[in-house]
Amino acid sequence: MSHLIERLGHQGDGIAAGPVFAPMTLPGERVTGVLDGQRLTDIRIETPSDRRVAPPCRHFKACGGCQLQHADDAFVAQFKEDVVRTALAAHGVDTVFLPIATSPAQARRRATLSARRTKKAAMAGFHGRASDVIIEIPDCRLLHPDLMRAIPVAEALAQHAGTRKGTLDVAVCLSQGGLDVNVTGGKDLDGPLRALLAQMAETLYLARLAWEGEVIAMRQPPVQRFGAALVTPPPGAFLQATSEGEAALLADVQDALKGATRIVDLFAGCGTFALPLCAAARVHAVEGDGAMTEAMDTGWRKAEGLKQLSVEARDLFRRPLLPDELSKFDGAVIDPPRAGAEAQMAQLIAARVPRIAYVSCNAVTFARDAAAAITAGYRLEAVRVVDQFRWSSHVELVARLTLI
Repeated sequence: MSHLIERLGHQGDGIAAGPVFAPMTLPGERVTGVLDGQRLTDIRIETPSDRRVAPPCRHFKACGGCQLQHADDAFVAQFKEDVVRTALAAHGVDTVFLPIATSPAQARRRATLSARRTKKAAMAGFHGRASDVIIEIPDCRLLHPDLMRAIPVAEALAQHAGTRKGTLDVAVCLSQGGLDVNVTGGKDLDGPLRALLAQMAETLYLARLAWEGEVIAMRQPPVQRFGAALVTPPPGAFLQATSEGEAALLADVQDALKGATRIVDLFAGCGTFALPLCAAARVHAVEGDGAMTEAMDTGWRKAEGLKQLSVEARDLFRRPLLPDELSKFDGAVIDPPRAGAEAQMAQLIAARVPRIAYVSCNAVTFARDAAAAITAGYRLEAVRVVDQFRWSSHVELVARLTLI
């Protein structure tokens, strides 16, 4: 039996009537395969879409790191914009879409590799599609060339410090000092393991090696630059996936808050937006993780030419800033996790902060929060989709809300 692919789902799979989910297919294609529940396997494309292209990476069919390499770039861009349009339309919201900002191939500066011991040595890579199997990725088209060195690093860590049956998660990030590595899922730390890991950090030329968040060795500070400030984030701290994506988000945030003199940065991380904004405005940065706010504050104190930065460690889900705390600000940037910021947005709206730059990794929760702002008298001036996770189904955006 053949199936006509009608649309793509949010995970990037083609969807036919039923629904039947068919990975690596495109709308308009007629396909056959073996139906396993609602999922089609052993897929054959009977009628290919004119938007289908040859995947640029030889690992694509097996690797789960990318979902959309089989579609041309214009299709992927339109798919991601449509995800946001559809989410907004569910609330009756329409707006201007600025051109999508897509990061180039081989631009990812952070990734979490899976690694495990084998009988002879070790292997590292990404998980396969809907699988726990590790797929090796020596010719990955996603990771920055300098990040590819993390693959043998992850293999060495698994071989010498992994358990026999478990899988290591090796979170790796590029920094000015070299590779910044944080490992979870390995052996329990003891004296001999500490000594071994410290030695490995030296021989593998790592900037920093942390084990379950605890720093074992630091050869060079794993510095990140945010505007004029240099910051050493705590292990595992959030960082935008590509430098190009970060630059695109920052440019729109700065444009949305142009002229503001007192800005509040909510879910501020280590200062991705707060520190560059300090070049022109006084900023109060709020983040739930005290280690991140401390790193941000240290970076600000060592920088020159910046206006005042104040930091606050606070759980904005349990204790959002209230209108009496927000009323002194004439601009806000908010970059919440996937759950969005419903409670904090309600307080921003109540405080009538005139300009809000909203950065989001979830179109559905963004649309909910934006609709609440519009109902209260804000205008959604513009949205830009920022595609840092190239060839994936992941959608990020930056939007401008202005009080009418």
